[in-house]
Order: sequence, then C-alpha cells, then structure tokens
Amino acid sequence: MFFTLTELEHHPIQFDVRYKPGEIDLTEDYRQIGEVHAEGKATLLRNTLGEIRVQGHLNGNVEADCDRCLEPAAYAIDAPFDLFYRPVSKTETHGEVHLEEGEVDIGFYEGDGLSLEETLREFILLSIPMQLLCKPDCAGLCPHCGANRNTQPCGCSVKLEDPRWDALKKLI
Repeated sequence: MFFTLTELEHHPIQFDVRYKPGEIDLTEDYRQIGEVHAEGKATLLRNTLGEIRVQGHLNGNVEADCDRCLEPAAYAIDAPFDLFYRPVSKTETHGEVHLEEGEVDIGFYEGDGLSLEETLREFILLSIPMQLLCKPDCAGLCPHCGANRNTQPCGCSVKLEDPRWDALKKLI
C-alpha cells in the first residue's frame, strides 16, 4: 500500500491490511511467521511541508535465532504505533547535520509518498528486543565444545581461568 501526497492532501487514508509470511521484507536475521495485521490511518499534517503521520496498531509474530543457543526464537508484537515522516531535503549537505530534540523520532521518505510496508518493517525491527531468547532461562551453547546446554549437558570442565590474573597470584 502506497500513500501518495496528492491523495493525502484531500483526506486521511484508512488502512486495514494483512500480510502473509514473507510479504514484509525484514532483514536476513529476522523472519515473519504467521500473518501480520495492521490497521490505522495516514494523515498529511497541515503546515509542515509534507510531513506524514502514520498511526495505528500492529499484530504479528517474528522469528530469529536465539542469542544464546541459536535455536529459533519467536517474538510476538501486539502494539500501537505513531510514526512521523518528513520528505528528504533536496539540498546537499556535507558533514554532520544538527537535529533538534523532536527530529530524532522522525523518519524520512523520498519521492511523492510513503510505503506502508516500509513503515511497518521499520516498526517491527524497532520493536524487537536487543536480546532475543528462545526461553527466559536459556542455558546457551558451551563455549568449549559448542553443545546446546538446553538439550544435553556437556562434559567440559567449568573451571575457567583468565591468564591476565596470573601475576596477582604470584603475590600470594
């Protein structure tokens, strides 16, 4: 679904869409599992030189590798969103650009409109926690033999010594 500036100038656009698995292109690390449902509206904000506000609610599931054991870890997203987008400036800038406090939360778009799929993709990726686990008490992989400690105990010794402390041991 694409929101054009011309259409948004006349009226807000309501949406209620469902995306099958794979229709929203997430990064190679994340996979859409099951259907993603999004409903809401897109509005062109008056007196802003093309700023678009997209608000609504998203419901869906994504999957990635567990950060500890590399098994599949699912994450459910059921949250409201309220996103703002501004057109990309046509002027060339070199170096750093100063952003005001409110501009940090604004996205940018190019051309004559905004894609809902790209907006939802951004929201999904920002909703996923920094550490995604298959279960809260995931034991992870053994750092020596690589065995998944959730399925089988490994026979590696637990004694881990850091050679950087050897000089202090000589003082005792």
